[in-house]
Amino acid sequence: MADPFKKSRFFSLGLLAAALLVVVEWRPWQDWGGTASQARPAMEQAVAPKVTEVTADVVESQPIRAQLSPVRYTTVAAELNAKVQDLPFREGESFKKGQRLVAFDCATQRAQHEKAKAALAIGERNQATNHQLLALGAVGRIEYENSVSEFHKAKADVDELLAVLAKCTISAPFDGRVSEQKVRAQQFVQASQPLLEILDNSLLELEFIAPSKWSPWLLRNYRFQITVDETGRSYPAKVTRVGARIDSISQTFKVAAVIDGDYPELAPGMSGTLDIQAPQAK
Repeated sequence: MADPFKKSRFFSLGLLAAALLVVVEWRPWQDWGGTASQARPAMEQAVAPKVTEVTADVVESQPIRAQLSPVRYTTVAAELNAKVQDLPFREGESFKKGQRLVAFDCATQRAQHEKAKAALAIGERNQATNHQLLALGAVGRIEYENSVSEFHKAKADVDELLAVLAKCTISAPFDGRVSEQKVRAQQFVQASQPLLEILDNSLLELEFIAPSKWSPWLLRNYRFQITVDETGRSYPAKVTRVGARIDSISQTFKVAAVIDGDYPELAPGMSGTLDIQAPQAK
């Protein structure tokens, strides 16, 4: 008679062999690698930030700002110690080239000039008299030459005081306006002390930074438009100067331009946006 324990053992081994056969035929591990490889890119795409490539067109479309400044401007300063007698033009007023901007009280310098002129006349007479006496043998050559030296010294004194008197008035070096008045009439000033700030607002300049890839075509006399914030209008401009080198770090270069025309409403300090159109590539 067969042992029941052996029968159950054989039955269990048979079930295990059948299960192994089914697993071998199914082979589920082949899909594990593919599923993981397909899921990984989707996960990386979801986690990784989106990177936007900045093209040349995007860079060139960025607005460029610039500020208006006068081409000619200067500080009028005193050239001698004197009292201010008159300031004909106040802040904001216009003047023409050659008009008097400042007048000083130079009564002392004028008196010194008259004194020097009298000494010059005496020296001139002494020189002429000694020249005649030298011809007659009445004076020595050294005495005559001393009189000549005295004459030239007196003449130099007169020329020096003439130069001082020329500084008693300051004339406008160009057409323009007074932007700032630093002193008042009847005020005593020292030499080199600032008196007025003047500028020429008929020619306004603007400086800006341009991308280096514009350097082949953004050259002298290149024309463009600028929209000024304060007026809301567009004005023509043209390039006058281009930087001599390109900054290797920022890949930019400096450009200077002027407003092409006379527009009284424009003033230094205004700012705006440039409208520069790159030429179409062929």
